[in-house]
Amino acid sequence: MARGRLRIYLGAAPGVGKTYAMLEEGQRLASAGADVIVGFVEPHGRRPTAALAEGLEIISRRAMEYREASFTEMDLDGVLARQPQVALVDELAHTNVPGSRHAKRWQDVEELLDAGIDVVTTLNVQHLESLGDVVRQITGVPQRETLPDEVARRADQIELVDLPPELLRRRMLHGEIYPSDRIEAALTHYFRVGNLTALRELALLWLADRVEEGLQRYRAEHGITTPWETRERIMVALTGGPEGDTLIRRSTRISARVPGSELLALHVVPSDGLTHGDPATLAAQRGLVESLGGSYHQTTGDDIPEALLQFAEAENVTQIVLGASRHGRLSTFLRGGVGHRTIRRSGPIDVLVITHEHAAGSTSPLRLPHPSRATGPRRFWTAMLLAAIMLPGLTALLVLLGEHVDLSLALVLYLLAVVVIALVGGLVPALVAALAAGLLADYYFTPPMHSLRVQHLADVIALVVYVVTAVIVGMAAGTAARSTYRAVRASSEARALSRLATAMIHGQDLPALLEQVREDFGLDAVSLLERDTGHAAEPRWYVVASTGEDPPERPYDADVDSPVGDDLTLAARGRPLSSDDQRVLGACAAQLGMAYSHGRLAAHDAETGLRAAAEHTRASLLLTASRDLRGPLRTADEALDGLGVGTDSKESRNLAIARSSVRRAVQLLSDLDELSRLHAGALDLYLRPVDLDELLTAVLDDLGPGGHAIQCSLPELLPDVIADAAVLTRVLTALAAEAQRHSPPDRLARLTGKTRAGQVEIYMADGTNDAVQGAERGTHASRTPDSLTLRMCRDLTETMGGTLETAPVGPGFAVTLTLPAAASRRPITPSAPSPTEDQ
Repeated sequence: MARGRLRIYLGAAPGVGKTYAMLEEGQRLASAGADVIVGFVEPHGRRPTAALAEGLEIISRRAMEYREASFTEMDLDGVLARQPQVALVDELAHTNVPGSRHAKRWQDVEELLDAGIDVVTTLNVQHLESLGDVVRQITGVPQRETLPDEVARRADQIELVDLPPELLRRRMLHGEIYPSDRIEAALTHYFRVGNLTALRELALLWLADRVEEGLQRYRAEHGITTPWETRERIMVALTGGPEGDTLIRRSTRISARVPGSELLALHVVPSDGLTHGDPATLAAQRGLVESLGGSYHQTTGDDIPEALLQFAEAENVTQIVLGASRHGRLSTFLRGGVGHRTIRRSGPIDVLVITHEHAAGSTSPLRLPHPSRATGPRRFWTAMLLAAIMLPGLTALLVLLGEHVDLSLALVLYLLAVVVIALVGGLVPALVAALAAGLLADYYFTPPMHSLRVQHLADVIALVVYVVTAVIVGMAAGTAARSTYRAVRASSEARALSRLATAMIHGQDLPALLEQVREDFGLDAVSLLERDTGHAAEPRWYVVASTGEDPPERPYDADVDSPVGDDLTLAARGRPLSSDDQRVLGACAAQLGMAYSHGRLAAHDAETGLRAAAEHTRASLLLTASRDLRGPLRTADEALDGLGVGTDSKESRNLAIARSSVRRAVQLLSDLDELSRLHAGALDLYLRPVDLDELLTAVLDDLGPGGHAIQCSLPELLPDVIADAAVLTRVLTALAAEAQRHSPPDRLARLTGKTRAGQVEIYMADGTNDAVQGAERGTHASRTPDSLTLRMCRDLTETMGGTLETAPVGPGFAVTLTLPAAASRRPITPSAPSPTEDQ
C-alpha cells in the first residue's frame, strides 16, 4: 500500500486561520469527489470555523478518563476502520492523554499515513522543537507541546497561513480568537506587535529553508550545476593570511546590502598538508565569520581555483570574494594568480577581487622575498657562504687548467655548483649564484678575455641559455628544498606532539612531561606557572611543576612564554625560538594545560569520592543509631505515662519536662529519618494546587490537643499553592510545633499569609510581638537557630520549589515559607476561620 501524503497548514500564532484553511481544503476536496472525513477538529468556540465543518463526515471522538477527569481524543481505530481517502486532523503537535496508543498526535498521523490515508493538518511555528528556546526568549512562554522538525520536513506540502500582526490583534479585539475574559491579557502579553512580528519572521524563514532544501534536491536530481540566483550567496575565500579579517568584513557589508543573503567562508587545504594557513589566524577568522552571522567551511584540493568553484557550484554561490594576491608580479606571471584563474573558469558566478594592505605592491613598489623564508636563516647563510667559496674556487681551478677548458665545460660545471647551492639554501641563493657564475664565465672564458664584452653571437646565446637554465634549475631545486624542509618540519612537529600525547595517555606526571618538552626544544629550563587570582592588583604566580636548572618563577623572568589561559602559562629559559617553534610550543602548552586540568579533576573526583563514602558511612551510622534509640525512647515514654502525678508541684513539673524531652527526642529521630529519605532520593512528590484552608485543618489535627493554640490570620482572597499536600502538612506541622515550643505561656503562636509577585508567603512565629512584626515585614536575615527540624523543613520546602527563611527576631522563632501560587484565585469558603479567630 502506498504511503499517504501529508499536507501542513503552518501558522505563526493562534488565530491566523489554520483550522479554517484546513476545513476549506477539506470542502474543496469533498466537492471534487474525494472521500474526506474529519478525524479531529478543535474550533475553539469560533462559529465560522465550526460551520465550515458541516457537511463533512465527522468521526466521533474517543472519551478517556485521567485523574478523575474526562477528556476526548481522536478515535484512531475508528479512522483506520473507516479508511477514507483524506483525513482532517487538527493540532499536529498535540500531546495525547496518557493511556492513548501514542504519546503524540503526530504519531497517530504517521500511522494514518502508513495506512495509505492522506492527512491535512495544522501546526504553529512555536511548536517546532528547534525553535522552542527562541520562542521562549521572544514571548517569555515555554512551549510544552513540541514537534520534531524532521516530522514537518517530511511533509509533502507545507502552506503558510499568514496575517499581519495588526489584523490579528483586531481579530482578537473582536472576540474572534479568545473569549472576552482572556483578550486583555493576551493583547498585553503574547499578542504584542513585536512578538507577532518576530513569530511571523520565524515562520517565513523556516519555510524558506524548507523551500531551499526542495530546490537543492531538484537541482541534484536533474544534474543542474549552474547557480540559480534565487538567494544571494556570497563566499569569501580565506588563505589563513592577515588579509582575512579585511575580506570578511568587506563581504559582510556586501551581504548586508542584499536582504536574505547568506555569507559563507571557505578555506582550501592542500591534500599534501604541507602548506596551509596559520591555525591560530584561521581560528580567529572562523570566530569572526560566525559572530557576523556567516558559516565557516573547509575543503581539500591541490588546485585552489577548481576547489573554490566546485564548492561554489555545490552551494549555489552567486558571488566569490577573493583578496588581491600577496605574491609579486614575477611569481604571479610564472605560476598564475588564483584570482585570474578563478575568473577565467567562474562562468556565471561573479568574482570580486578586493585589495588590502597586505597585497603585493600596496606598501612599496618592490617587494623582495624574505631570504630565509623557505629553508630557515641558517641554511640560507650557509648557501650564501658556499656560493662565495665555491664559485671563486671553481673559477680558479678552471683558469689553472687553461686551454683544456672551453666555455661549454665551464657553464656545465657552474650549473652543477648552482644546483648544489639551491639544494642547500633554496631559490634566492641559487639566483645569486646563477647570475654570479654567468658573469664569471663571461669574464674568464668568453673572448675577449678579462672583459664583460662578448665577441661572438654564439657565446651570447650560450650565456643567455645558461642563465635561464640555471634560474629554472635553481627554482626547481629551491622548490624541492622548500618542500623537503616543510615535510621534515611537519614530521618533527607531529612527532613532538605525538610523544607528548602518548606520555599523557600513559599517565606520566607533569615534571616528566615538562622534561620531554625541554628536550624536544633544546631549552635550559621549563616551568608551568599558575596565577593566584586573589591578588588582582599585583599578580602572584606559583610554580605548578618545573624541570631544568633555575626554572623561571614568573612569566616575565622567562625567555619564552606561551599562555595556556588567563591563569596558566608555560615559561621557558634557553635559546630563542623561531615563530614555527613558538607555534608548536603553544600546542604543547595547551596539552600540558589539559593534563594539569585533568589531574585536578581526578584529584577532585577522588576527594569527592572519599567525602561521599564518609557521608554514606555517617548516614548509615545515624540511621542505625536512630533505629536503636527508637525502642528505648518508646519504652521511656510509656514508663513516664505510667507514673502517677504526685501532689508535689515540683515533681509534676519535672515529670512533664521529662515527658516533653522524650517526645522531643522521638520527633527528632523522625525528622532525621525524613531527611535521610529526602537526601537518598526516596521521597516521591506529587505537586498540584493545594487548598491552604483544608491543609491548616490537617495541621491542627496533627498537633493534637493541649499546649498553646495558634492564631491564624489569612486574607480574604488566597490562591492555592503548588505543593505536595502530605509534605507541606509535615512541614507546617513541624514549624507550628517549633513556634508553640518557643512561645511564652501567655502568648499565642501566630500564622499569617499574603500573596506577593505570584507567590504565597506564609509567616510562622512565636507569640512575641517582635517576632510577628519582624516576620510580617518580610525581613530574611537568618538569626533563628538552625535546628534539625528547621533543616528538614527547609530541604522539604526547596524540594517542592519553594524557600524557607528565618527572620531577625533575636532569640525568638520566626520563619517565612514561600511557595508558588496557583494560576487562579479563590475566595475563602464561609466555613473557614475568620482572619482573627483563634484555633
